Amino acid sequence: MKISKEQVAKNREAILEAASRLFRERGLEHVTVAEVMQAAGLTHGAFYGHFKSKDDLVAQAIGHALTPTPRLARLDTMARYVDAYLTNAHRDDCAGGCPFAALGSETVRGPEAAREVMTQRLRQRIDSFAKTAPGRTAAERRRNAIGTWAAMLGAVLSARIVAGDAEFSEEILKETKAWLGV
Repeated sequence: MKISKEQVAKNREAILEAASRLFRERGLEHVTVAEVMQAAGLTHGAFYGHFKSKDDLVAQAIGHALTPTPRLARLDTMARYVDAYLTNAHRDDCAGGCPFAALGSETVRGPEAAREVMTQRLRQRIDSFAKTAPGRTAAERRRNAIGTWAAMLGAVLSARIVAGDAEFSEEILKETKAWLGV
């Protein structure tokens, strides 16, 4: 039975959405293709009609998760982004949160295509932050954008590591936000 192009596109979107959530929730190595396809409501056999391999899926799912959304578009300044990023809700939502925080350390050892996608999207994020970062010169604004990103990412990772100690975890987020002046 032949399916329409629209249905093929919907199926691919469902696969990417399921994979991006599962990878962020459980890690790249702890999710199988069969689990992704089941979560997408499709058969395992349909996978190869959309992707060459699991590595291809990983790269495309990370790209999908890093695609700007209307919600992110509303975070149009670095300060607004920081304020939304350094929250308990974001800390607690690995599956729906930032792919850099959820998968960054794994991607270092992951497929090259996934690292390339993360590199491209990180460059875009830094470039975007640099437009509204404090500083008198473009170089100062870029330095502040990079430092802010590093502090945010480190804070979320640290807060997740110590999440069993809620008070300390919240302190990390709160004090990083204060240190960044947000």
